[in-house]
Amino acid sequence: MIDTPTKEPQLFAEDKQRAVDAISHAQLIAFAPYVFRASVSLRDRGILHAIELTAADGITIEELAVGSGMSHYALRVLVEAGLGIGLLYRKADKYFLTKAGHFFQNDAMTRINTDFMRDVCYDGADDLDKSLDEGRPAGLHHFGNWPTIYHGLPLLPEPAKTSWFAFDHFYSDSVFPLALPVVFERKPKSILDIGANTGKWTLSCLNYDTDVKMGLVDLGVQLNVAKQNIEQGGFSGRAQYYECNVLDADAKLPGGYDIIWMSQFLDCFSDEQIISILRKCHEALPDDGSVFINETFWDRQKFSASAFSLQMTSLYFTTMANGNSQMYDSEVFIKLIDAAGFEVVRQFDNIGLSHTILELKKK
Repeated sequence: MIDTPTKEPQLFAEDKQRAVDAISHAQLIAFAPYVFRASVSLRDRGILHAIELTAADGITIEELAVGSGMSHYALRVLVEAGLGIGLLYRKADKYFLTKAGHFFQNDAMTRINTDFMRDVCYDGADDLDKSLDEGRPAGLHHFGNWPTIYHGLPLLPEPAKTSWFAFDHFYSDSVFPLALPVVFERKPKSILDIGANTGKWTLSCLNYDTDVKMGLVDLGVQLNVAKQNIEQGGFSGRAQYYECNVLDADAKLPGGYDIIWMSQFLDCFSDEQIISILRKCHEALPDDGSVFINETFWDRQKFSASAFSLQMTSLYFTTMANGNSQMYDSEVFIKLIDAAGFEVVRQFDNIGLSHTILELKKK
């Protein structure tokens, strides 16, 4: 039985846009690189903030120029671009912030997404076609000669490193407090955290239950970071570390854990790789054990903007992460679960910002 509300009406099922709006939308796409760069300049140069401070009074270009260090021309082309983008509006030569401008300036999620795109994805986006054709992250060469971005996360240059982890943690951290009561409902004695990353989920579990034992599985470069964080937290006696590349054909997962947890992990792999990893979980899991998967499925979102963000994030996986994974459609994902010998027994949608938690049992 799946414990979930009725699915929202299907997103992207029809075209309701008027032709006049559609041609405007098409122009926004055509000029998208400049839309992004100009918006970031307006934000990072403090222009949006300066306009916001004037509130209902508005501000002229001449007033903006005072203390800005920018020429009248430079300000003029930026704020006029801001009009077309929809961040600003103008009355009687004075500029004001739109609602979109307010959110682009102040909304934490929007800022994190913007920084992630600018610092991690933007340059590599030029290699999208090459990545699609070759099935590898062709844009990753901007940072290093690694097979995937996961091999080099601790080695990413700044500001890409900070922006990557801020993006990753912003979404997962909102889920953990809500997921803990679900995972600990039947008081598991041990949990295996696959794709442990920096150890945040493991630390959440160790703090939540004073008796639980944790196992962490990841690549060595990531596991070292997690181990350091867990030891600093004073939990070294309750954690075991397993360096493992789950894609290795001969790799086996440690057995005996009551629960296997994977958070924003399986979206880092292709369809076939997900089936392979889940079969390894099937082999390691006791017959009465459970697998919990925390993922963001674009078709389970309440709002089209959330689904859009996930669909665009899929292109990050294509160009920068590994070249063969994505943010999945849940119907595609559940077929992979079935192929690996599991069934979904409970499903919780709309957890945190945009997540779904699945509980799996062996069939």
